[in-house]
Amino acid sequence: GSGSGTECGRVLRDMARPERTLFRLERGFELQFRLGPTLQGRAVRVYTNYPAQGQKFDRSRFRSLEWINPTRGEADSEKFCKLDLEVAGSYQYYFGSGSGYIVVDPVLHVGPSSQVLPLNCITSQTYLAKCLGPLDEWLDRLRVAKEAGYNMIHFTPLQPLGQSRSCYALTDQLELNPDFSPPGKSYTWTDVGNLVARVKTEWNVLCITDVVYNHTAVNSEWLQLHPECGYNLVNTPHLKPAWVLDRALWHFSCDVADGKFCHQGLSALIEDEKSLIFPQIRLWEFFQVNVDKTTEQFRNLLKEGKTIARDLPDLNVVPDPQNRRFGSTVDMSAALLTFYSSDIPECCMMFRRRLEEINAEFYKQMCCHLEQATNCIVGNVVYERLADHGPKLGPISRQHPIVTMYFTFPFEETSLQQEMHLMHEADKACYFMTLNGWVMGDDPLRSFAEPGSHVYLRRELICWGDSVKLRYGEKPDDCPYLWARMKEYTEITAKHFAGVRLDNCHSTPLHVAEYMLGVARAVRSDLYVLAELFTGSEQLDNVFVTRLGITSIIREAMSALDSHEEGRLVYRFGGEPVGSFVQPSLRPLVPAIAHTMFLDVTHDNDSEHDVCNLNVLCIHLTRGYDELVPHQISVRKEERFYTKWNPEATPSSVEEVNLQTGIIAGKLALNRLHQEMATKGFTQVYVDQADEDIVTITRHNPHTHQSVVAVCRTAFKNPETHHFREEVPAVFIPGQVEEVMLEARTVQRNTVSYVKDERSINGLRSYTVEIRENIQVQDSNVVKKAEVIPKGHGEFVHKIEFGHLTPGSVVLFRVNLDLNSQEMVGILRGHLAQFSQQYKAGSLPDPKGPEILKTNLKLLMSKLSLADLNMLLFRCEAEENEDRGGCYNIPSWMSLKYAGLQGMISVMSEIRPKNDLGHPFCENLRQGDWMIDYISNRLVTKDGPLQEVGKWLQAMLIHLKHMPRYLVPCYFDAILVGAYSTALDAAFKQMSRFVQNGSTLVKQVALCSVQMCGVGRVPALPSLSPSLHDVPHRLNTVTHQQEQCCVSIAAGLPHFSSGIFRCWGRDTFISLRGLMLLTGRHLEARNIILAFAGTLRHGLIPNLLGEGVGARYNCRDAVWWWLQCIQDYCKLVPNGTSILTCPVSRMYPTDDADPQPAGTGEQPLYDVIQEAMQRHMQGIEFRERNAGPQIDRNMRSEGFNVEAKVNLDTGFVYGGNRFNCGTWMDKMGESDKAHNRGIPATPRDGSAVEIVGLSKSAVRWLAELHRNGLFPYCSVTIDRAGTYFLLDVSIPLFSNVAVIASADLGSEWLWPVGFFLRAKLCFSKRLGEDVYGQTVRLAKNVLSQHYLHLER
Repeated sequence: GSGSGTECGRVLRDMARPERTLFRLERGFELQFRLGPTLQGRAVRVYTNYPAQGQKFDRSRFRSLEWINPTRGEADSEKFCKLDLEVAGSYQYYFGSGSGYIVVDPVLHVGPSSQVLPLNCITSQTYLAKCLGPLDEWLDRLRVAKEAGYNMIHFTPLQPLGQSRSCYALTDQLELNPDFSPPGKSYTWTDVGNLVARVKTEWNVLCITDVVYNHTAVNSEWLQLHPECGYNLVNTPHLKPAWVLDRALWHFSCDVADGKFCHQGLSALIEDEKSLIFPQIRLWEFFQVNVDKTTEQFRNLLKEGKTIARDLPDLNVVPDPQNRRFGSTVDMSAALLTFYSSDIPECCMMFRRRLEEINAEFYKQMCCHLEQATNCIVGNVVYERLADHGPKLGPISRQHPIVTMYFTFPFEETSLQQEMHLMHEADKACYFMTLNGWVMGDDPLRSFAEPGSHVYLRRELICWGDSVKLRYGEKPDDCPYLWARMKEYTEITAKHFAGVRLDNCHSTPLHVAEYMLGVARAVRSDLYVLAELFTGSEQLDNVFVTRLGITSIIREAMSALDSHEEGRLVYRFGGEPVGSFVQPSLRPLVPAIAHTMFLDVTHDNDSEHDVCNLNVLCIHLTRGYDELVPHQISVRKEERFYTKWNPEATPSSVEEVNLQTGIIAGKLALNRLHQEMATKGFTQVYVDQADEDIVTITRHNPHTHQSVVAVCRTAFKNPETHHFREEVPAVFIPGQVEEVMLEARTVQRNTVSYVKDERSINGLRSYTVEIRENIQVQDSNVVKKAEVIPKGHGEFVHKIEFGHLTPGSVVLFRVNLDLNSQEMVGILRGHLAQFSQQYKAGSLPDPKGPEILKTNLKLLMSKLSLADLNMLLFRCEAEENEDRGGCYNIPSWMSLKYAGLQGMISVMSEIRPKNDLGHPFCENLRQGDWMIDYISNRLVTKDGPLQEVGKWLQAMLIHLKHMPRYLVPCYFDAILVGAYSTALDAAFKQMSRFVQNGSTLVKQVALCSVQMCGVGRVPALPSLSPSLHDVPHRLNTVTHQQEQCCVSIAAGLPHFSSGIFRCWGRDTFISLRGLMLLTGRHLEARNIILAFAGTLRHGLIPNLLGEGVGARYNCRDAVWWWLQCIQDYCKLVPNGTSILTCPVSRMYPTDDADPQPAGTGEQPLYDVIQEAMQRHMQGIEFRERNAGPQIDRNMRSEGFNVEAKVNLDTGFVYGGNRFNCGTWMDKMGESDKAHNRGIPATPRDGSAVEIVGLSKSAVRWLAELHRNGLFPYCSVTIDRAGTYFLLDVSIPLFSNVAVIASADLGSEWLWPVGFFLRAKLCFSKRLGEDVYGQTVRLAKNVLSQHYLHLER
């Protein structure tokens, strides 16, 4: 369908080989470029050669794209630049160190009203142009394609042919083949264009033709005038040894043909493998150095006194630019550096010895080349003259030499010795040009005729013998005539044809094809480009597809040796798998598979098998296949004409065909069906191998869930000589079989032997196809029995048993979901339409549905608190265990990370873009309802709004239990994505405007507030003062009493998330500002502050809270983080200073008191703050209660001693000892082997920098509060030798700056990053705009590193 309104996002990252990754898009898509994490914060510009509106495409002209930021903020995570893709072709983009390509598919039109022909609708047929006869008769012969249901005709080249008469050896690329003009007429390209236009308009059939850039016919007249256009011995002298070998082989072949070697047992008729004998042509001499001459030159230099130090690198051989025998030289400077001594004769002897060694190395290399050449020659002889599958050419002759020659030789033949002189005569050597062919396993990205390749010398080329390989150079200036000629050739072709097939694309220089296709698209913007690629690698295929903008690449069905491989090809390239996920309208741009055109058979293959393809992509075959022509229609030897269409023709007619001929009627039915399914959206494919011969292919419509199931019994072996099993296995088809759409089988009409006609390309008349369409299953001649079998969960399958599914037969069933499944899917799609209009198609109303589904999900979600959303979306294994549950476990894989929706969404976000339906997650959904029930059962047992959401999910998910299991993953995903998105919207609406108006990164970080903050089965915080009336309560299910249920912050997931280990003072107050204050969760922040205030003891806030009763007071920094949070609360929350007067219920009124219930002793928060300050000034020193291994098995005894005081000289807070961890760097050694048990990794005894900074911040803030009348205390007292000193808190305590020397304790400690970046931003402002700008970019880049993780 059209891509209009669809957006794809390309996240920019560095790519090693961007051209090997294919990104395909349809016209009408919007492509957005977004910055990946490594690029955020950097000044990135995206450049592309996609033309601006109204401009023409120029491959070398790039323009910069403007960044768009929809939030109008500074977040790099939001901004993007875009392209509205309206012009087909291949386009490049780059951004500093990265680059890539995008391919935009063309839109094809046919008919008088120019209706769109989708690419997947294409059914194409190839015609050898020379077999069409005069242009006057073309329509009668082409009509066969129209009547057989094809909508594209591919012509081999229409130019004059060379002496070989091969369809691809062209003598003149600019002229129309004169064979198409009958006597008295002279047709032109205009006449051909008129015929093509008529076929397009009247028949709804497009025409394409080949372009051949790689070679030209040997007898091309223009090539004789411009020999520089070929690879010859003048412009490519490295080929001289290969030419010498080629001529030697020719003369040797002539001698064998003349019987000169009969006395040695080598006759012209080769009947077995023999050793080849040919003259010693000393090819190694083309690489070697003239030892005598070079040594003498060296001697003269020494005599002239050229003296340079020795023991330097070895000699550098300098090849002869003309590649003459013994023409190589050496670098004399290096020679003098290497071989200098005072004894000139000795020096020359050493030099000469080294030259001889070099020559020996060249000799050895040449021997290797000749050994390979011998192997290739023998292999060629065996194939051509001995192999059963070869052409068996017979005796060696001048017409059929031992091997095909590799070079042209347009002169009169003389002796080999005389010919050797010609290669040194430039006016003659320029006509010794390389012939073209192909090289098995060669690198398609390099030319095998260029320097560095020894293909011609090693005789590795499979040479066609009739065409010269063209030499373009790197740019038009290198060979102006050739580039200009081929440009004109391309313009003629693009003017008259809807598309081109790049012949021998894998051997065509990429830069040449790029240039020529740019020329073609300038003439016809929606050019269809088809290519054959035999690279052996999909990644290499992608290089050609991305660089050239290839629309479709050819995959040969005949390359499959059996039905299993055929099925694999269909599955791999045939379309999306059945049950694929619905992709969002704005989705990431993922690598694609090149669009494929399946060829049933090509002109390079014999028509031996009847293979049925039912794939989503376009299909193609060669004329003659449908008529059951039992031999290869040779592009070189065939000179007969195709038959004409005549609906009245009799089966015995040789020159005319109709629907009774061959399998034309069967192809018509399949072509119509293929086009209908493509038009109606049957885009999904499933392939099943029933047995070694039977393949079942399903085409599926993801909107209506109708299917067409084809059961094909292939005939990869000749039924006349191979015994096929009589018993055919039953096929099980999910759903309800509505009818047999088509059953077709090849039947023998008579036993008349095939006789090859002399004038027309005729096929077998003894066989035809028996077709029946649109019949009931019980009326089928192929189906013996059909019955419905239940499969569980209300699902049914049709068991089909066959009676006459003979080899070469196909039967197609129209399949629907069973009535109950149809209704369930339709109703579900109706409910899903509230999330996306994509589900409107195929939807049904649900008037009798449950009441809960009549309530808008947004309304239900709006009633959830953020604590409820924590339950709905998150909760790790330990949190769920508190409620006697757990995260969902997939036995064949792993447990999900969260019990809530995020656990599923994170997995599906990885699966969905790739349609990874084989993932264990999807397999679990198909196997049973366990995950479906888990989601709803977990929620419906809760109270209040959360239960209502659970009921909604339960009512939605129940539809999945009444549909085929292969559909469950995609609809499960659709339900959860809709619910998850709605839940996120509900969460953000309860947060601050900062979050609501923030970037995606801000929202993702804010979601951590929901993730980390929740309420467990047992409240983690001690109870607050009963006099606080806005504290949340719930009914305890055990005591049936009301209890407080304040939200608490987990110290970490999953290990510090439940029980007494959930809440830690330091972790809570480091994160509280970001998780609660900036997100707008002010009441919950207040409750946490007051709850911890109630546990103050020894002037400290506990490290491990332990619900208050199990608290440990072994950290010195938590109280200062607590004070900082109170300060932040007062500044960020409206009327925030009111918290100072809130009542605090003291659990420990004195240091030695037992835990007291809430309400026993209360005081305002400002008193608790003052107590903390006072106790520090007085000095804190105590030993932890229950000290010993029962509370810490690794800590030494000294470590349980806690000390925190203030240095009266500096005002710095200090404390601790080398055996305890009083700050956030609290990793305690625990290894006896490493001798670090009981020794902290980073001792922080003394004045830790962050505590000093936090204490200064607290003192400054309290002084300000006091001046404003909001804090009643102005001083603290200290008792020293009976004297009380008064310390005014308004006096600055320090001005020094301390530095953390070592703080590397693991990647989990991210909190210092925020303070570091804030400080860096603050100070950079003082250093000027440039420094500040650099710092902003640094901050963005650092923050972006976490973006991808948060998205998951």
